[in-house]
Amino acid sequence: MPAEQSLFEQLRDAIRAEVPVALATVVEGSFTGNKLIVWRDAESEGTLGNADLDRVVTRDARGELAAGRTGMRHYGLHGEAREEAVSVFIESFAPPPRMLIFGAVDFTAALARVAKVLGYRVTVCDARAVFATKSRFPMADEVVVDWPDRLLAEVGGDLGERDVVCILTHDAKFDVPAVVASLATDVGYIGVMGSRRTHDDRTKRLIEAGVDEAGLARLRSPIGLDIGARTPEETAVSITAEIIARRTGRDAKSLTVTDGPIHG
Repeated sequence: MPAEQSLFEQLRDAIRAEVPVALATVVEGSFTGNKLIVWRDAESEGTLGNADLDRVVTRDARGELAAGRTGMRHYGLHGEAREEAVSVFIESFAPPPRMLIFGAVDFTAALARVAKVLGYRVTVCDARAVFATKSRFPMADEVVVDWPDRLLAEVGGDLGERDVVCILTHDAKFDVPAVVASLATDVGYIGVMGSRRTHDDRTKRLIEAGVDEAGLARLRSPIGLDIGARTPEETAVSITAEIIARRTGRDAKSLTVTDGPIHG
């Protein structure tokens, strides 16, 4: 960032450009009022009082930024842990989490609508141009005509723990490449639609494609919580509820770990 820009000008420009950035401010202690701007992939700007404190807070702020969290941290004067000489408020300014929905199917519109309510930036992707149209999915931020694995090759490096991939294609020629490409990212949730029989068949294909046990364990399939959902709208609620439960660490029963029919 240009040296002549003030910290607040840098912060303003980053927020406008949807560049992830965190602002750390000393709110209690010897350095009250000092500020540090922390970037995800660049040197921090400003100072909280000394280089050691700056280094530790930069590390912690990057962790908070990756998770999209804002909160208070306490340190010693030189960044020591388990001390409270300095209180630092770390405020994350992260772009909205992304939801990539693969498959322009009946369930997609309902899921996209609920995801927008929850604050996601929604991308609908399908290789079939006749189905992947903005008129069918006006609620989506973007509609992409392409194969899932090709889109993930472009954007996968930017996906993180807050982001979501939902694979609703229900077709092995789309599903398997999409799952393999999703597993190569750091995306926090990968859900795949289909019956238990479809899931078992897909699992065999994924193993043949080289996916190991750790990769299979990342998948939520059948997708969603076990609430007896039937309609596209109910299924969208089931899926987003599972996403929320995973993020908050709540022990909600997913279809992945239950038995029996997946519909009520």
